[in-house]
Amino acid sequence: MSTVFLTGFPGFLGSALVERLLDRHDADTTVTCLVQPAYRSRAEESRAELDAANADTDAAGRVELVEGDVTEPDLGLEAYDDLQSGTIEIYHLAAVYDLAMDREPGKAVNIEGTRHVLDFAAGVAELDRLHYVSSVVVAGDYEGRFTEAMLEEGQRYFNYYESSKHAAEVLVQERMDAIPTTIYRPGPAVGDSETGETQKYDGPYAFIEALEEQGSTAIVPAPYGASNHEFNVVPRDYVVDAIAYLSGIETSEGEVYHLADPDPPSTTELIETLGRAAGKERTLVVPYPKELIKGIRRSLSVVLGESELVESGGLEYQTWPASFDCTNAAADLAGSGVECPRFEAYAENLVAFYRENPDVGTEGLS
Repeated sequence: MSTVFLTGFPGFLGSALVERLLDRHDADTTVTCLVQPAYRSRAEESRAELDAANADTDAAGRVELVEGDVTEPDLGLEAYDDLQSGTIEIYHLAAVYDLAMDREPGKAVNIEGTRHVLDFAAGVAELDRLHYVSSVVVAGDYEGRFTEAMLEEGQRYFNYYESSKHAAEVLVQERMDAIPTTIYRPGPAVGDSETGETQKYDGPYAFIEALEEQGSTAIVPAPYGASNHEFNVVPRDYVVDAIAYLSGIETSEGEVYHLADPDPPSTTELIETLGRAAGKERTLVVPYPKELIKGIRRSLSVVLGESELVESGGLEYQTWPASFDCTNAAADLAGSGVECPRFEAYAENLVAFYRENPDVGTEGLS
């Protein structure tokens, strides 16, 4: 029996991707998920949900959980060599996603964790492919159209999360000659386009929160330039459907794919769309100088000390100077039925889920 090895379960993307992989592979293939001990209970619940949903198919009972940790050189595995011998594909999704994260955990998981997965992959004799999930944030503060062929363009980074994802992808690209690899760079992911389901509220959910606190006329501040800068987000189901399809075609080996919205709204348009989705009669987007807010944040840092609220760094993405060319993704997804929906097509579902699930927090799973 062969194995597909996956990190990042039961995370936001990983938990959805596993089901697609079960559908794509035959009954002789298991999906083995590396799970941090702290998430074991959650992982078992997710596996039980998958088994229940697939009770009448051969997908049931094919998810195996092994405890481990990507920060350890041997991935914390007791049966490292045995797992290598049966593995045919690797999906590396495990990462710390936190714009305000400290350097040490970010380096340990995002950079060293990727190095350890690469070392594991190098020892897999029958490896068909390593599928590495990077992020469009590797573009940093690059101004203009960032293509799928670009990586090191002299850009700087708004936070250590961006820097760590860039450093990790550099490691992956350096070893692509020896390890058959495909790289996926999703845009910032929001909830499922059909259900709105998400594991955390961040990014555009701050706008939803602001809208929900107001009456029929809502006023939402945004930095100067918000009307002519893209706010690129993608629904989770598009990302996992695209990875599931692209990872199953031979021509994707060696490719880098931007899984971003090819026609994103501006920040102002996104806020106005959310206003309509929230039932507002009128949504006014009021511009303000970004440097003023940065100054206020610095002052708050002095008074309050380090905090996620003050140091989140999300402000920069409202006037992100980069846009993302999706040529490779569009070409290879053509005819598959997988395409990124326009934001206005699923905004109401994001708002509805937010209203129905107030207890979802800002912390996701690694």
